[in-house]
Amino acid sequence: MPLRTPLYESHLAAGAKMVDFSGWEMPIHYGSQIEEHHAVRRDAGMFDVSHMCALDLSGPDARDYLRHLLANDVAKLTTPGKALYSCLLNETGGVIDDLIVYFFSPQRYRIVVNAGTAAKDIPWMRAQLAGFKAELSVRRADNDNPVAIIAAQGPDARERRSTGNDAVAMIAVQGPRGRERFWAAFPASRTATEPLGIFQAAEWKEWMIARTGYTGEDGFEITLPADDAAQAWQNLREAGIKPCGLGARDTLRLEAGMNLYGQDMDEDISPFEAGLRWTVDLKDAARNFVGKQALTAGQPRNQFAGLLLLDRGVLRAHQKVITPQGEGEITSGSFSPSLNQSIALARLPEGVAIGSEVEVEIRDKRLKARVVKPSFVRNGTPLL
Repeated sequence: MPLRTPLYESHLAAGAKMVDFSGWEMPIHYGSQIEEHHAVRRDAGMFDVSHMCALDLSGPDARDYLRHLLANDVAKLTTPGKALYSCLLNETGGVIDDLIVYFFSPQRYRIVVNAGTAAKDIPWMRAQLAGFKAELSVRRADNDNPVAIIAAQGPDARERRSTGNDAVAMIAVQGPRGRERFWAAFPASRTATEPLGIFQAAEWKEWMIARTGYTGEDGFEITLPADDAAQAWQNLREAGIKPCGLGARDTLRLEAGMNLYGQDMDEDISPFEAGLRWTVDLKDAARNFVGKQALTAGQPRNQFAGLLLLDRGVLRAHQKVITPQGEGEITSGSFSPSLNQSIALARLPEGVAIGSEVEVEIRDKRLKARVVKPSFVRNGTPLL
């Protein structure tokens, strides 16, 4: 049986078409993917992201543990609520997952990992706890296991279970009017959340409200008790926020040039080849994070770039890209509703210049495409 989020019944009531996504029964759209896409770019839309996995890290060694675990350096985080994007690497420098860490104190953090990778992330993160005095609590609920699992004091610790009240849901409100409409639904939250900068969170009652997202638009990602999710979703709908599914989420993140794990990166790809060099912090030479030696020993074989199709057609993942420097491959591709053109993210040989033309093999034809920076639309504005 597929896993279901606390908002499953809310999706059915809104007329969602449900599909399997990483073992979860999730909405792909509520009638029109294109309308949902434009709602986020022009007004406000919301997504159920409760299939993502929230973890709480606490303990005297929490900061040191994360400095060892992650390629980016949490030592940069000094303001409570400030967030950091990072890759979780294996020993060969490949990407196990990409995640966000929220800082509340050197002894307390919130971590959010991807839905499809949580099953491998958690054992890996738990194994890395050896020697660190810290506790990692899983906060995701599902229909089969409505309680949190806790890994404490390193890999030899026994698991212990907490009550289902620890489980959380997550809702992403995105769009130029997203924050305004969220405040209309929850006016009492405004004092705590209006001062937030980009990539910063506030704790409000039992909620965590973060000014983060995966669409290239402003907005909030709300983590709240699972029991509160259905009523919160309804309040947001009544405030004029449109429910949106995975289809629109994918075209929005592609336009924004945001990577999707399993397509644009995986355990065989380093962050350098996924356009994520900026997430690897090498400033502190004494910090020895997992995968550092492999990253610094080798040279990237490829570069990450965007493609804009100049001929008629649709760019898709795994299509071959032909360049004067050799062959590349599209990692993510689709039709862009905002640009009314087909776009893609691709891994290309080193030396292919931004602005140059390449060819893409589509159904035994070679179509022309322009190489561009891998970000197409941000804050409702085309960047090309």
